[in-house]
Amino acid sequence: MSLSRRGVLAAGGAVGAAGALAAGTSPAAARSGGRTGVRTGFDRLAAGGYRPLAGRRVGIVTNPTGITRDVRHVVDVMHTDDRVDLVAVFGPEHGFRGTAQAGGSEGRYDDPATGLPVYDTYLKSGQPLADIFTASGVDTIVFDIQDAGARFYTYIWTLYDCMEAAALAGKRFVVLDRPNPVTGRAALGPVLQPEFATFVGRRPISQAHGMTVAELALLFNGEFLERPVDLTAVTMSGWRRSDFFDATGLPWVPPSPNMPTPDTALVYAGTCLFEGTNLSEGRGTTRPFELLGADGIDRRWAEAANAQELPGVRFREAYFAPTFSKFQGKTIGGVQLHVHDRESFDPVRTGIALLVTAKRTWPGFAWRPDNWIDKLTGSTQVRTLIDAGADTDEVVAVWQDDLKTFRRTRRAYLLYT
Repeated sequence: MSLSRRGVLAAGGAVGAAGALAAGTSPAAARSGGRTGVRTGFDRLAAGGYRPLAGRRVGIVTNPTGITRDVRHVVDVMHTDDRVDLVAVFGPEHGFRGTAQAGGSEGRYDDPATGLPVYDTYLKSGQPLADIFTASGVDTIVFDIQDAGARFYTYIWTLYDCMEAAALAGKRFVVLDRPNPVTGRAALGPVLQPEFATFVGRRPISQAHGMTVAELALLFNGEFLERPVDLTAVTMSGWRRSDFFDATGLPWVPPSPNMPTPDTALVYAGTCLFEGTNLSEGRGTTRPFELLGADGIDRRWAEAANAQELPGVRFREAYFAPTFSKFQGKTIGGVQLHVHDRESFDPVRTGIALLVTAKRTWPGFAWRPDNWIDKLTGSTQVRTLIDAGADTDEVVAVWQDDLKTFRRTRRAYLLYT
């Protein structure tokens, strides 16, 4: 797909703004990835004197991941800096300060630390969200949240909804970039079909998108928003597409309660599919999405999964008792994923292989009655193929044409090498 005029203007503006903030950073240093450490979009915004925010009444969409290298929250930093007029905060799922579990938010309140009004964006979109932006009195909205790299991780759709609402309200939008923790090397997995659009997938992107939030913002603005927003993307320096999070030198803050480590993010794009089944996806354990299981599963599942000879990962027979969520307080059997070569590991193929083998080895296997798996994968194809007895290769083959198309579209919006 050729880049639309809208996409060219969006990409050009973002690169220009980022370039202005890059003064003093050589191209060699920007490519060094880990030798001097990664500077996030916020780091570079602050170092540049907040120039894109000068003279603006600013609101920020953020959560506990919006931190500096020395783990100060960006809201606390900006609140005490006379160079920026921060007047409002907007909280996503789990809330601005991160006190809510999955499917929850913090509501409307005044932040005790700063006195700033905090507005709730969770599950709000379109004109109702635009009205919240208008009522807050801001003219510029900043987005700074760490993503996990998967289509169904809801922060990227908070980004999309806020961009759409900002355009409706006539507000400027500034995205501060952060690393994709599982690299930006490749887009993987099925592409959402439009009729399956929900808050875990608004638009047709692949299950593991391989993009940063700034790149996604450019893609959204250029391909999907009917009314593009006035967008500025502040890029990182020092990050390369091949970098995993531990190469960045940045501190990790769990973006949500069940994303405790970068290892969780590594497997999440595949094993989150178990949310669409009657198996535990490991919520309520110290290894969510790395531990999977159910009552009555034994060693046969691990044996079948290992027999798939998937690259970069092995499976250990495991027993655990979730402290909440599915099978709360009950000891169940299953597998633990052990990724030994993350360069060759494919989380989406692995997730499909685990679904295939779980159904074949455990008679109790069932999809969630609401067919949530279709929302997660973006179509009925995965569920119906597995039900029909398809093997892993047959399931993976079904989305390849759509994935090739998305990869071509995606390429035009990538900001890093």
